[in-house]
Amino acid sequence: MTEQNYTPDQLIRLSALQMADLLRAGTITSVELTQAHLDRIADVDGGESGIHAFLHVNTDEALAVAAEVDAIRAAGGLEADALHPLAGVPIAVKDLIVTIGQPTTAGSKMLEGWMSPYDATVVEKIRTARLPILGKTNLDEFAMGSSTEHSAFGNTLNPWDPARIPGGSGGGSAAAVAAFMAPLALGTDTGGSIRQPGAVTGTVGAKPTYGGVSRYGVIAMASSLDQVGPVTRTVQDSAALQELIGGHDPRDSTSLPKPLEGLLTAAQQQDITGLRIGIVKELQGEGYQAGVLERFQEAVKVLEDAGAVVQEVSCPHFGYALGAYYLIMPSEVSSNLAKFDGVRYGNRVVPDGGGTIEQVMGATRAAGFGEEVKRRIILGTYALSAGYYDAYYGSAQKVRTLIQRDLEAAFDQVDVLISPTSPTTAFAFGEKLDDPLAMYLNDVATIPANLAGIPGISVPGGLSEGLPVGVQFLAPVRGDAVMYRAAAALESRLEQQWGGPIWQQSERLAATDHSQTAGGDR
Repeated sequence: MTEQNYTPDQLIRLSALQMADLLRAGTITSVELTQAHLDRIADVDGGESGIHAFLHVNTDEALAVAAEVDAIRAAGGLEADALHPLAGVPIAVKDLIVTIGQPTTAGSKMLEGWMSPYDATVVEKIRTARLPILGKTNLDEFAMGSSTEHSAFGNTLNPWDPARIPGGSGGGSAAAVAAFMAPLALGTDTGGSIRQPGAVTGTVGAKPTYGGVSRYGVIAMASSLDQVGPVTRTVQDSAALQELIGGHDPRDSTSLPKPLEGLLTAAQQQDITGLRIGIVKELQGEGYQAGVLERFQEAVKVLEDAGAVVQEVSCPHFGYALGAYYLIMPSEVSSNLAKFDGVRYGNRVVPDGGGTIEQVMGATRAAGFGEEVKRRIILGTYALSAGYYDAYYGSAQKVRTLIQRDLEAAFDQVDVLISPTSPTTAFAFGEKLDDPLAMYLNDVATIPANLAGIPGISVPGGLSEGLPVGVQFLAPVRGDAVMYRAAAALESRLEQQWGGPIWQQSERLAATDHSQTAGGDR
């Protein structure tokens, strides 16, 4: 492959920052790059055997933005010099984030076909930086799920094995990046919905410090837990994207007053000599697959060999995190989704022969919400009801405080924490669909970060029986830079061992003939 002659298949396998370098050098154009990704989407995403990562493909606008970037660069001058470093690199957006000109459905019949009159802050930043938006990606309805099986518009498949789930709720964004349909994507993480899909698809998923990225224009699931973050194939790409979308937003009352800076610089460092890394005692052992623990232990050894100081730390209240989360989150769901009643928001359903306003609301919510959304609304409404508030919601908030104190004590001893991202590799479709508790247990390692508002990232840690395993780093509040530093150090050293990125170990993903790639059996 020469510098001047990249095939479309080679282009889509580069990192986002590599693509950006080629665009600035004039080696490729944004139109060529964007079209290569749109062709990839057409090739592997549609049809009965397609991955189904996208709910909407934004072809015309994406190509128009790409052409605009190319024209600015060709003209040169101050406007070209002022272009964002990622200008012209395509991106996908989770369909929970509102966008002008594209439907925003939240994966629900309740919002099917809805067109937002405004852009989310993160979308505004993407448009200002001139990244072509490829489209909107699939998700569990209103971001409630760990497998993307709860989308009202069908399952997204895992590019590594189409019989398995791509994680959730952001399985669409993770699958799009894993299958080279997009080099960058946005997700949202309420209890692990960026990191867990990253773990099971061999991608990088990061949850910034709470408030580090604006939530304005993101359809709320649980407001004290939700956070927008990057979905990428490399740690440096993730850091660069977080820097682009982050910063203070006066329209978001939870937005941090100062931006989180130095993320990409931290991710470019290779020296972790003396970095203190804590293994969380409570996030391993029973319930974790043997192969997941083996890859995790190997990752820890790699970090030790690189000069990190590793020790075990205890967070004794982590055992209560799952229970606390599944009281706090549904309570906030119950409140946030009350407005979707067919009167204020949502597609209205009128009973046969008409009905009272209450009957219209009841029919609308019965038809518009899926089973998992209804389950969480009922659970949350019960937890907030008179006579039960203190026993359930109030007690869960007290546990949340104890978890925050556990983490503060741990970070007094170490710089970052490390654990497996998910207890298992990707499971088969339907395997846990009828067992909500088993499904919820997928988030056991990721939930503490959301309860405490700290940053977390999942990076590929290798394979177990041919499926990706994720390794998670957690850092203190506003400690995103040190999180990226540790994650990048592990990523680079593991790739040296593997001889390249993790996807090169998959025959489905490493193939250059489109007929042999994910979804290509059509």
